[in-house]
Amino acid sequence: MRRRKPNLPVFENVEIIDAGSEGKAVARVDDKVIFIPYVVPGDVVDVKTTKKKKSFFEGKAIKIHKYSDLRVKPLCSHFGVCGGCKWQNLSYEKQLFYKQKQVFDNFTRIGKFEFPEILPIIPSENQYYYRNKIEFTFSNKKWLTDLSQETTEANESTMNGLGFHIPGMYNRIVDIDRCFLQKDPTNEIRLAIKKFAIENNLSFYNINKWEGLLRNLIIRNTSCGELMVIMAFRHNEKENIKKLMDFIAEKFPEITSLMYVINEKKNDDLSDQKPVLFKGKGFIVEKMAVNIGTEIKTLEFKIGPLSFFQTNSLQANKLYETVLNFAEFKSDEIVYDLYTGTGTIANYISFSVKKVIAIEYVESSVEDAKVNTKLNKITNIEFFAGVMEKILNEDFFEKHGKPDVIITDPPRAGMHDKVIKQILQVQPERIVYVSCNPATQARDIALMDSYYSVEKVQPVDMFPQTHHVENVVLLKRKFR
Repeated sequence: MRRRKPNLPVFENVEIIDAGSEGKAVARVDDKVIFIPYVVPGDVVDVKTTKKKKSFFEGKAIKIHKYSDLRVKPLCSHFGVCGGCKWQNLSYEKQLFYKQKQVFDNFTRIGKFEFPEILPIIPSENQYYYRNKIEFTFSNKKWLTDLSQETTEANESTMNGLGFHIPGMYNRIVDIDRCFLQKDPTNEIRLAIKKFAIENNLSFYNINKWEGLLRNLIIRNTSCGELMVIMAFRHNEKENIKKLMDFIAEKFPEITSLMYVINEKKNDDLSDQKPVLFKGKGFIVEKMAVNIGTEIKTLEFKIGPLSFFQTNSLQANKLYETVLNFAEFKSDEIVYDLYTGTGTIANYISFSVKKVIAIEYVESSVEDAKVNTKLNKITNIEFFAGVMEKILNEDFFEKHGKPDVIITDPPRAGMHDKVIKQILQVQPERIVYVSCNPATQARDIALMDSYYSVEKVQPVDMFPQTHHVENVVLLKRKFR
């Protein structure tokens, strides 16, 4: 027997009071918090609740009685369905305000440590078209409208789509007409490939049945004007693959690296796959300027089809500049760069210090890092691949030198508690903590509060139109 869904309440004339986590706005009724997407502070709405938890509801706005003065008209026609740019209806000025508030709230409520006034958030130079990597999914079950539930009855030819997954629905995608995340020719490439595929009866992927030729389209670009396109196919249908790849190469000669991969797994992760170069070179190059006193050095980074690189190149430069300024490096210092990824920060700071020890758990990222370090003729970085909490120990510090400064840029989950204990054991003079999740950053800093004081806090907006915020914190040792 099916469980009956609980009869969840509808709340009327509810005022939205804040912008919360995961891009959802916040309201409060009878001491209960309600999280609601696609509304902004100042809206007055009727809310149909969809989930009930012990201390909060989740819901959706079913009627708007009053529109907030903070609202702006979203540029994207897919807003509210796609789910990718949930703050597009909030003015950019207010997006920055709520991102900075997010850092303050997390440090106050979770961290509960002392910290100075937070520096004004660094805005993104580009509010749209800022991503250097974007991934689209093919599906033969596209979502027709935000209210549609009867998609299986549609004609097969009208159901082929190429776009983004619907949030919370693994087997439905929004067929994208125009996306504002990456500059053209991305939109033209996506639309041309979809049109060609439909006209030539190339099958679109069905995730439920694990069949269909076309799976994913990945497009990467750089500020230098280079362009990489990667097609992911489910089967090795050589004739159809060649037909499509020839079309892409001929239609878009500006593509500098055209590749494809045969992904026969059930998941879309390509990190363990071997892309095939179809035309051009097997990488693209991004450049980044480093200010060293009165001298400006230019770094080059080779980006392969599977390489990690910060998604907003221009803002990444500002982020790394903040790290460099906060660290107050001296030329004779040993620096540990934890969670180094492909070594971008390690390369960036290398000119200012004696030696960099860079550690990363993903081995392929370390190989990319070594290539880029060699490309930039940098000789004072040593890279190590492995699990952070296992690598960092007394023997490692003894062999490679105790750090004067630690740079740490962990994933969203933050640092492992063993890594924090090892940092506290070695006690560098300064720590620069870079985070894409101020909540876990606040938790980690609280664990170091007895030994380190927070000296500077600098939010950076890497992802306009979303709730995400990057944050840089300078910690200094309390006792000499």
